[in-house]
Amino acid sequence: MKASASVRVALIQMSCSKDIQPNLDKALQRIEEAAQKGANVVCLQELHCSHYFCQSEDDACFEFAETIPGPSTEALSAAAKKHGILLIGSLFEKRTDGLYHNTAVVFDKDGSLAGTYRKMHIPDDPCYYEKFYFTPGDADPGFKAITTSVGKIAVLVCWDQWYPEAARLAALSGARMLFYPTAIGWHIADATDVKKGQTDAWETIQRSHAIANGCFVCSVNRVGREGNLDFWGGSFVADPFGKIIGKSSHNNEEILYADCDMTRIDWTRRHWPFLRDRRVDAYGNLTRRFID
Repeated sequence: MKASASVRVALIQMSCSKDIQPNLDKALQRIEEAAQKGANVVCLQELHCSHYFCQSEDDACFEFAETIPGPSTEALSAAAKKHGILLIGSLFEKRTDGLYHNTAVVFDKDGSLAGTYRKMHIPDDPCYYEKFYFTPGDADPGFKAITTSVGKIAVLVCWDQWYPEAARLAALSGARMLFYPTAIGWHIADATDVKKGQTDAWETIQRSHAIANGCFVCSVNRVGREGNLDFWGGSFVADPFGKIIGKSSHNNEEILYADCDMTRIDWTRRHWPFLRDRRVDAYGNLTRRFID
């Protein structure tokens, strides 16, 4: 499928409540607004249908999970078809009894399911007890490009954004845009300098993925206080040399728009040929946990 020369991306940064339907309704309203303003690709934040329930280990929260297809994916599919857009969503997937994933779904402009991605890196930290809920993705390959009407893209999810290996493998499979649906925030007790350090690191690592791979990086986060977390928003789009071409605030619900000139990928890779100069013969030890 021929890639588009220009892509208008919309990242929907919003707050969420504990009630699923109002969250989904809000997302659908924002999707419609983004499409009306010319977006070709719309991406929602991580777990956009619910509050971020992973702050505790609570068996009752498994009730938030749903199958694919299911109510959320059917609604997103219909929205993609109605507005003629590529739409990226995120949900708590029930694959079968006792097996759950943090899953991204990609619907093309005809409403068809172009692909799925199950989160590979699962954190287990205070207020981020995701290993209690999510099984890591087990697709082969785990990091892959999805062919769409705007060209090849890849979706990675939140904690994946800290790992250069994930971005590299997605880019090597042909992805020209990397999307990171995210739910990351400050603990309410964090000091101001700690908050700044965290957000700077978060932005820097993702901009580095854009630079190292010569592709667009689109990261969308949620906002608002939920439990002990203040989600810091700051959604952004970086071009193939890491320049930020659009960025949201840290505390407001917003739709961030960015016009992505896809010809910049080839130009950047020709002038900064990191992929050409990789020493693929020397990287075997990357498959080891640690080199003793």
